Amino acid sequence: MTQQAEGGSRRYRVAIDTGGTFTDAYFFDEATGAISVTKVPSRPDQPDAAVMASIEAAGITPAEIALLTHGTTVATNALITRKLPKAAIVATRGFRDIVEIRDGTKPDLWDAYVDVAPPYIRRRDRFEVTERVDYKGKVVKPLDEAEVRDLARLLKKRGYRAVAVCFMNSYANPEPEQRCKAILEEALGPDVFVCASAEVVPEMFEHPRHSTAMINAVTGPVVGRYIEALDRSLKSAGYAGDLLILHSGGGVLTAAGASRFAARLASSGIVAGAIAGAHIAKQCGFENAISLDMGGTSTDISLCYKGVLPTTQRWHVEYGYPIMFPSIEVITIGAGGGSIAWIDPGGSLRNGPQSAGADPGPACYGTGGTEPTNTDANVLLGRLGTSLLDGKVALDGEAAKAAVTGTVGDRLGIDQTEAADAVVRVANANMANAVKLISVGRGFDPRDFALVVFGGAGPLHGADLARDLDIPVVIFPRFPGIASAMGCLLVDIRHDFATMFLKGASSETLDEVEAEFHKLEAEAKDRLREEGVAPGDMHLQRAFEMRYVGQWRQLTIDVESAKLRSLDDVLDRFHQEHARAYSFEDRGRTVEIYSLRVVARGVVPKPRPAPASQAGGSVPEAAARRPVHFGKEHGFVETPVLRRDVLEAGMVLEGPMVIEQLDSTVVLPPGTRSEVTPDLHIVMRFT
Repeated sequence: MTQQAEGGSRRYRVAIDTGGTFTDAYFFDEATGAISVTKVPSRPDQPDAAVMASIEAAGITPAEIALLTHGTTVATNALITRKLPKAAIVATRGFRDIVEIRDGTKPDLWDAYVDVAPPYIRRRDRFEVTERVDYKGKVVKPLDEAEVRDLARLLKKRGYRAVAVCFMNSYANPEPEQRCKAILEEALGPDVFVCASAEVVPEMFEHPRHSTAMINAVTGPVVGRYIEALDRSLKSAGYAGDLLILHSGGGVLTAAGASRFAARLASSGIVAGAIAGAHIAKQCGFENAISLDMGGTSTDISLCYKGVLPTTQRWHVEYGYPIMFPSIEVITIGAGGGSIAWIDPGGSLRNGPQSAGADPGPACYGTGGTEPTNTDANVLLGRLGTSLLDGKVALDGEAAKAAVTGTVGDRLGIDQTEAADAVVRVANANMANAVKLISVGRGFDPRDFALVVFGGAGPLHGADLARDLDIPVVIFPRFPGIASAMGCLLVDIRHDFATMFLKGASSETLDEVEAEFHKLEAEAKDRLREEGVAPGDMHLQRAFEMRYVGQWRQLTIDVESAKLRSLDDVLDRFHQEHARAYSFEDRGRTVEIYSLRVVARGVVPKPRPAPASQAGGSVPEAAARRPVHFGKEHGFVETPVLRRDVLEAGMVLEGPMVIEQLDSTVVLPPGTRSEVTPDLHIVMRFT
């Protein structure tokens, strides 16, 4: 891979995260160790233009960049808006409706009037061919290749841009599916994206596998066009390195890999924050951390336990259509700076998930928004001043007052301060409930964790949220609004490989297990080799998916990649993890291996900024002061306002205090004591 610069001109490692409201960029200068950041408005109609604008705003050229890593919402937005290319499914005869029948569940079991969204590919675009493989992989009916060729002519005539081949039981024998794919690719040509379900995710259950292949097909052309346009813009401006795209599993794909496995990018930007939060917590000395990334539209919450980010094998953008690529576990709720406060028919105050977004934006932006948002409430409470982005965005306090009092205050019969405080408290309650889902709901006590708050709006709410949850420590990163972008630079190239196994975990199966792992590892090394990863930079991690016989949910147990001599240690760890997750274990019960997995990593060099010197001097005199509201307990308090760049390592900050910077505003309430770390993060504790 062309990761290292030739000569001294290409000196920057750059990470860019495209969000719904802003595009954030993080620049690390390898020559000096200096860090700089930029924040520019996103361009939903032309996201590659926002990426180029963020580089231009830093005052550098793409020719000076050694490596660029990118987190993108292109695939996510395409699925949410359903602005998708014309796509088809080719299924086993009699099974074209699997993606519509689904598994029969609903997001709200008791609501009979709400239906699950329709499939991304309509019934008229789902076709059948003759073939059948049984559950053991035996061919019952051979693939009718003449039918496939006739179908290919029809697909070409109708102008389909993508095709997913989804055969029953292809996980047990993928050859008919692969043959069908080869025929279609030959007939349709290189401009039509074709993928096979067993190639995308070789899972046993047909609906999750077909759903993942369908999503991969409809996002493939969208991602491909975007990455091609961005790659072309970068290269024409002089960038000579690799364009690496962050994916759901917490790794990166090359441009070619991202187009081939586009469904992996459906949570690309979301997981960057989880990675950054875990890294920042470790820098501050905490192995257990809950990360809260509150942006303009939503809040993403993740958990790191003993330095490890849990992953899930099943997730979705829209309920009913699972994506089976491994993903760092993140909960997303509609609570952002632009989330709209509203009164429901019962007269109760609600907050989100509707958002003012970037257009028209919160009322205080003065760009046409009239509905009250969390940002408007924070302006009225004095937590935000008169501008954002170092003065680039002016804030109109009168417009904020009109929005909050008109919608909330007048309806509830309370003044503007009570109304603004109520809006913020409801937003905090929504986020607290989500934190409990990912912690208490999974057997973790939030009091054993540090809370890392970032995103443009997170540091405004972090201290109040921690107090509500009895979390003792809050960490405010050096660049809160750019933390997710920084997370893109902390990952390696990653691919996940799996095979179904479905046999008992005993000494009799040990040789078979070892043989299957060898096959997966050989495939993993080939994939990394194709992407230019040197042998010394390849790292493989094995894992078992296991369960008690009779269960249908399994736990993932990581193991060393060295040759297995026994399954005793693996079984012991499974019982321990089962006890932690579900509060019981049964060592007398037979344990079954569901599948075998290998995670293949190609190591990418990481930026290592030099820590600041431990100055420990006194805190400078505040440049300004303003009244800030800290809830009913304190009311408005005259509060010093400092610039973040005047803080030095070792300084101790006594609340109340407001700290402003380009990308965010940090609020430290009364009754707190904070310290600036050598990495210039702020660690706050309650006194």
